[in-house]
Amino acid sequence: MPDLILGIDPGSRNTGYSILTEENGKLVALRCDVIKLAHLDDHSDRLQHIFEKVTDIIKSFNPTSCAVETPVYGVDPLAMLKLGRAQAAAILAITNNGISVKEYYPKEVKKSITGNGNASKDQVAFMLRKMVTLPEEKLSKDATDALAVAWCHLMKYNSLENQVPSSGQKLHQNNSKGSWESFVANNPDRVRD
Repeated sequence: MPDLILGIDPGSRNTGYSILTEENGKLVALRCDVIKLAHLDDHSDRLQHIFEKVTDIIKSFNPTSCAVETPVYGVDPLAMLKLGRAQAAAILAITNNGISVKEYYPKEVKKSITGNGNASKDQVAFMLRKMVTLPEEKLSKDATDALAVAWCHLMKYNSLENQVPSSGQKLHQNNSKGSWESFVANNPDRVRD
């Protein structure tokens, strides 16, 4: 069975999501949609709705991994707090289902698709239309952003998978216990007394 990646673009009014896979050597977006939240007045109700809908999506599609965009800045601190909470609700739904999740910054997502971390949303959408078989309906910006996050994750995953360590070495993983000791043991020529 091919990998299914759930990409999420969290928002307090609209949370975009997409399911990306590879079929016969082509990338296919099985689903790109939005969890609409504007009809709910209370912010805690919105968070609960995100949690429940992401849980439902996971049960429907059984993704093998998930990727979530990380909000990084904003003019309004309260808006940033709400975005962070929306992201947390999505991440909790994912981890409660025992699926790994990775976070990606917007610039990293844009760069993986266009080669430019400052690309516009229109440029990202244009490139995705060229590289991915999309559903027939017109995609909202939130759904397109979620697809971009899934694309970024797939590219990162494939590039790591294609690296073959030499002489039994393990690939370096940041923040893993013993990573410095492992580096020293595997690279004695790079250590100075």
